[in-house]
Amino acid sequence: MSSSTQPSAESLASEVATQSALLNDLRKQQADPAVVEEARKKLGDLKRNLALLQNANAASSGSKEGKKKERMLLKTPKGTRDYGPAEMFCREHIERIVKDCFTTYGGSQLDTPVFERKEILAGKYGEDAKLIFDLMDQGGEQLALRYDHTVPLARYLAMSGAITTQAKLWQVGKVYRRDNPVMSKGRMREFSQADFDIAGTFDTMIPDAEIIGMVCAILSRLDVGEFTIKMNHRKILDGIFEVCGVPPEKIRPISSAVDKLDKMSWADVKKEMTEEKGLDPAAADKIGEYVKHKGGPELLDLLRADEALMANANAKIGVEEMGILFGYLKVYNVMDRISFDLSLARGLDYYTGIIYEAIVEASAPPAFKNANAFASSSATPSVSNATPPESQQSKKKVSKKAATAADEEEEIDESQVGVGSIAAGGRYDNLVGLFTAAAAGEGKKAPGLPCVGISIGLDRIFALVWPKWVERGMRSKETMAYVMAAGDGLLEERVRLVQELREAGIKADFMLKRKPKLPAQFDAGERDEVPFAIIIGVDELKEGLVTVKEQKWHFVDGKKVKIESENKGIKIKRAELIQWLKDTPVYKDWSSGKLIA
Repeated sequence: MSSSTQPSAESLASEVATQSALLNDLRKQQADPAVVEEARKKLGDLKRNLALLQNANAASSGSKEGKKKERMLLKTPKGTRDYGPAEMFCREHIERIVKDCFTTYGGSQLDTPVFERKEILAGKYGEDAKLIFDLMDQGGEQLALRYDHTVPLARYLAMSGAITTQAKLWQVGKVYRRDNPVMSKGRMREFSQADFDIAGTFDTMIPDAEIIGMVCAILSRLDVGEFTIKMNHRKILDGIFEVCGVPPEKIRPISSAVDKLDKMSWADVKKEMTEEKGLDPAAADKIGEYVKHKGGPELLDLLRADEALMANANAKIGVEEMGILFGYLKVYNVMDRISFDLSLARGLDYYTGIIYEAIVEASAPPAFKNANAFASSSATPSVSNATPPESQQSKKKVSKKAATAADEEEEIDESQVGVGSIAAGGRYDNLVGLFTAAAAGEGKKAPGLPCVGISIGLDRIFALVWPKWVERGMRSKETMAYVMAAGDGLLEERVRLVQELREAGIKADFMLKRKPKLPAQFDAGERDEVPFAIIIGVDELKEGLVTVKEQKWHFVDGKKVKIESENKGIKIKRAELIQWLKDTPVYKDWSSGKLIA
C-alpha cells in the first residue's frame, strides 16, 4: 500500500472506536457467538494496526528533519485512572471510615515502600507471580512494585527480628498488579488497599475473630449494601485434597483452580484441574463432592461425620479451629454475615489457616448470579453450568494467545465481570519465618511470627459507593462558608473574616480578586456547593453585622441544581457568627457528606 492510501492514525482510531461500540452492542443484544467473535477479531486487528502505525510514526519522526512531530497521546496508562475532586471527596470519606475503625480496634499505622527488592516478592504469590510489575535494574538492585501489603509487612517484621509479641498494624496505600483491568468494576493495575494485621502468638482463633468482627463493623458503616463473609480453612482444604488423592506438588495449583468457582462453572474448573494441571479425573470428582458444600456451623457436623476426612491430621485441626472461631463470632454478633464455603481457596501461597473474603451482590459476574457454580453429584456437570456463557468461553480461548508485536491485550467484556471480593485475607503463620530463615542462612535457627490479617479493596468499594453517592446528591467539597463582599471589594475585611472562621474550625473560602462582582462570587460559591454565603458590606461593617444566606440544592430531572430563592438572607452579629454556624443542622450533619436533605 502506498503512503498516499495508507490510513492515518486518526482514521484508524476512529475505526477502533466505531468497532468497539459495535462489539459492545452485539454483546448486549446477545448476538450469535460467531458474529460476536468476528467483530472481536476485527477490533483486535484494528487495534494492532493502530499500534503499529503509531510506533512507525514515532520511529520515523525523529529521523526525518523538518517532519511534523506526532501529537502526544494524553491518557493514563492502562489500568490506571485519575480521580477528580468530587470523586476524591467520596474516596476520602471511605478512607476516613476505614482508618477510624482501624484505630478503634487498637491499630497502629505503618508505611512501606511501593517497590521492593524482587527477591522479597518472588515465590510468595503462586500462580499470581506472573502479575508482578518488574522494574529495570536500579543501581544494582532488581526491583518490583509491591503486589500487596502483606509481604512488605512480613519483611518489615522480619527486619525487626520477628520479636513483636502483640502488634496490630495497619497500612493504606497503592499496590500494583499487571492484570487485565475492568475499570468500571474497580479492577485495576494500580489500586488502593487498606490492610489490618495482627502479629504475635495469641490463643487460638481470638485474633482471627477480632479481624472478622472489625471488617464487619467497617462494611456496615460503609454504604456497600448487604455483604457476606465467605470463609474456609486452608488445613481443611489441604486435608480434602490429600484425602481425594491430590499429589503434594499439585495441592497449590489445584487450590488455585478451585478458587475460581465463584466465577467459573464446575465444568471449566474440572477441565483446568485435569487437562491443564494433570489431575486424575477421579480425584477431581471427589473434590467436587466436597467443594459444593456451604452453610454455617452445621457444616462442621457433616465434616466430623466423614471418617476418612477426620483421619487426616490437617483436616481435623481445621475443623476444630473453625468450631472455636464460630463460638467467638457469636459473641461478636456477626454470625448472620458468615458463610462457611468449602469452595473458597484463596490462590496466594502464604496462607496457612483460616481464609476469608467479603462479597456483595455485585461481586459475582452477572451470568453466574443464578447459576449453580459448583459440582454436581456425578462426573457430569449440572445442567445450569454444562455450557458456560459465550463470553466466558471466548475469554478462556483468547487468554492463551501470545502477545502480538504490538503487545495487544484482548478486550474483556465488562458486562460479564463482577466487582469481585471487596475484602479478603487470612492467617499466614510462616511468612515472617521464611524471611528470617532466608536472612539467617542455611542451617541456622530463625524465629517466626504468626500473623493474621485482612486487605480491603478501596477502589472496589468506591465502585459500589460512588453511584449511590451521586444519586443522593452528596457533597463534592468540604467548604462550609463562602465570604463575599457587596460593593467595594473589601478584600482585607474578607480575608480577616475568612481567617476568623478558619481558626474556629469552619472551612471557609473567598474569591481571589480585589473587587469581584457579587454575582461572580455567588457563582463561585455555588460551583463548590457551599451551603452558607456570608456577605459583608460597608454598612454591615459599621454595625458589626454580616448577612448570611443559606443555599440549598435539590434534584430536578435527575440533576442536582440550586434552589432559587428570593430570600436575601438574615443579619447576624459578627461576634455571634461562628457559634450561629456551629449550631445549625447543616454544620452538625456536615461530616456525613450529605448536601441534599
